[in-house]
Amino acid sequence: MNVKEKAAAICDRLYDIYPDAVCALKWGHESGNDPLEAMLPDSWKLLVMARLSAQCTDARVNIVCEELFKKYTSLEELAECDIHELENIVRPCGLFRTKAESIKAAATMLLDEYGGVLPSDMDELLRLPGVGRKIANLLRGDVFGLPAVVADTHCIRICGRLGFYPEDLKDPHKVELILSDIIPPERQSGFCHRIVEFGRDTCIARSPKCAECPLLDLCAHKNR
Repeated sequence: MNVKEKAAAICDRLYDIYPDAVCALKWGHESGNDPLEAMLPDSWKLLVMARLSAQCTDARVNIVCEELFKKYTSLEELAECDIHELENIVRPCGLFRTKAESIKAAATMLLDEYGGVLPSDMDELLRLPGVGRKIANLLRGDVFGLPAVVADTHCIRICGRLGFYPEDLKDPHKVELILSDIIPPERQSGFCHRIVEFGRDTCIARSPKCAECPLLDLCAHKNR
């Protein structure tokens, strides 16, 4: 079995376990179902939530954003908000000053330069304050339905254990490039969401449940 065949087998098994896996950030839409979703005004909410999720749990972001999106119901309101009020709302997510500043600045740029419509191009997304490749790929996959590998900590750890690259490789961009080459394009976004679920349920960082792992026979970590 070559690496692409192995990747396809892993994708199949994860799909069987998590057929309905979607983004854990509750921004209001199913993951990647409709490319036209990019035109909906709600797409900016995923950008905000993804920015808040840095060094913070998705569960906490979901709770904080219930209040955030009640107070700021549109991109225009967010761009015009009082920065100190925004800081107070996002404080529980940590790094609140930096996050609030970049969120307000990104909202302003979206309105001023993109007519309030989230761009799909990677280079354009990376221009937005606070947006790196991880967030850009999440947006490309979930909002636009494009091929996109979100190389977060779960993905990097688990795919290293599975043997797609050396386990000591921790560079997100290198991981993204490797996985983009071996995971079928149409399965990349869903694969990343399923890997997150798998990392929480089974392939836990400190004490993976190898004895009950459905991918054990495909895992390089346990079979080397």
